[in-house]
Amino acid sequence: MELKAGYKVTEVGVIPKDWETVFLFEISRKITDGEHVTPRREKSGYFLLSARNVLNGRIDISDVDFVGRDEFLRIRQRCNPEPGDLLISCSGTIGRVTVVPEGFECVLVRSAALVKPIHEKVNSYFIQHWLQSERAQKQISNSVNQGAQPNLFLNHIERLTSPRPNLLEQQAIAEALSDADALIESLDQLIAKKRQIKQGAMQELLTGKRRLPGFEGEWGFRSVGEICSMKSGFSITSEAIDEHSSFPCYGGNGLRGFTATYTHDGRYGLIGRQGALCGNVVRVEGQFFASEHAIVVTPKSTIDIDWLTFVLRRMNLNQYSESSAQPGLSVSKLKALECDVPPYEEQAAIAAILSDMDTELAALESRLAKARQIKQGMMQELLTGRIRLL
Repeated sequence: MELKAGYKVTEVGVIPKDWETVFLFEISRKITDGEHVTPRREKSGYFLLSARNVLNGRIDISDVDFVGRDEFLRIRQRCNPEPGDLLISCSGTIGRVTVVPEGFECVLVRSAALVKPIHEKVNSYFIQHWLQSERAQKQISNSVNQGAQPNLFLNHIERLTSPRPNLLEQQAIAEALSDADALIESLDQLIAKKRQIKQGAMQELLTGKRRLPGFEGEWGFRSVGEICSMKSGFSITSEAIDEHSSFPCYGGNGLRGFTATYTHDGRYGLIGRQGALCGNVVRVEGQFFASEHAIVVTPKSTIDIDWLTFVLRRMNLNQYSESSAQPGLSVSKLKALECDVPPYEEQAAIAAILSDMDTELAALESRLAKARQIKQGMMQELLTGRIRLL
């Protein structure tokens, strides 16, 4: 492939001729890792971060340890994270990177590394985004010491290579990518909030704690076996699978085509009986074949299938899996479970509300996936100089 005018081939790929390539140690005042001696932990105090707390672009303190003031001051004598420094997860889950935010005080254990950039040379957020890029992650992966617990050692971190535009261009690139991150984060938070709202709505609407306006009929407490039939699918062999069949074959781990004269036809629920999707509940329509790894759920005439699907999902059926060589769900045990059952019209109204929430969540998740895809494209273009902002 012909090299574009004004560009050069380097260790980090093709970049503009006026960009440099540098080792991380050349643009850092200090590179070290956290405390090697097990710190004395407290129930509260100063944050003690490990690799699990270092996520890409943020610090997660939902599950964090603490140390007292004496331990905090002792540990900081060697490893003292400050605003603008970089943290890298270097044990277990390798290569997640974030910048220490303003006003955040912490110390580290050995599974997290500290990089103190020379701010006259580099923008911390530019380096963060570069280290998160596909090419930098490949460098990190190639440097990892593979053992029972994968580790990225300090000498490997020091030798990680980065492009280096001038500071103004670094800042412009960092700001553009940080704006993309802000959009992704806002969508993440909105989706989490909508999921919480949906969980609350399911709790209230599916138990009758909140009744919908205009519905006054009595609810009954009934077993699952009273409101639907359940039947395990049929055993199939690999020879029976036909990827080009017009009939899908549903099982505990997904679906494939199946040529069969016996099919179901209508509106049904399916429960994953074994495998990775054990307890997963989906709604299906039309003709299909169910393998022995799925349970076909057929509602009685007084039961709305969409309402029943939400009820079964809320039950978290995987918890009823029976231990054996191949853990699985027992039809008889599922049929013995009990739930609150409203009149049919109220079932349909409840299902419509929850389905609308699912539709809204799906739209937001699609936006989030697109935003992440756009961010990846921006990283490939901006961090290699294919698109110049200055």
